[in-house]
Amino acid sequence: MIKAIIFDLGGVLVDWNPKYLYQKIFTDESEMKSFLETICTNDWNEEQDAGRTLQEATEVLIKEYPEQEENIKAYYGRWEEMLNGPIEGTVEIFKQLKEFGKYKIYALTNWSAETFPIAKQKYDFLNWFDGVVVSGTEKIRKPDPAFFQILLDRYNLKPEEVLFIDDNFRNVKSALKMGIDSIHFISPEELHAELVDRGGL
Repeated sequence: MIKAIIFDLGGVLVDWNPKYLYQKIFTDESEMKSFLETICTNDWNEEQDAGRTLQEATEVLIKEYPEQEENIKAYYGRWEEMLNGPIEGTVEIFKQLKEFGKYKIYALTNWSAETFPIAKQKYDFLNWFDGVVVSGTEKIRKPDPAFFQILLDRYNLKPEEVLFIDDNFRNVKSALKMGIDSIHFISPEELHAELVDRGGL
């Protein structure tokens, strides 16, 4: 029986994307794409999600790409401009689940320990959870099963007692291998339909 629902945050409840910042910096779309695919990449960003400091991350890239120093520094210097607001439909689902009162609701997020407090201060709904586990704080991230296990152990949950929601199918596959029922998030509308089908709403 499902006792708890676990939400991913970025791409599910929060609309975060480096493009929102770098579209202001680059006038050429292809140059922006190249910068984000070869310099400030997803893999590089995930190292901060796993606990590397923002200062170290920035210094590593500037050393390798000194000609891009200003653009690299903007990544965390203007990080808040990557936030495009809540994904309102999912926030509404979250609110309904809270009001329903049937489940404990947690967050399991790949997020830098240094930037997460900025988002938490900006968006009140990030304070609604019964518990939040942040990869940058734990220094381990999804899809590592050990990261999921931290949340299960901390809140005395078993895999078969939780439902996990994430927009990254890599993370969904990892959860499913652990015996955690999971929903691959595509849109708030599809999530709502999935939860209704499961009797969650």
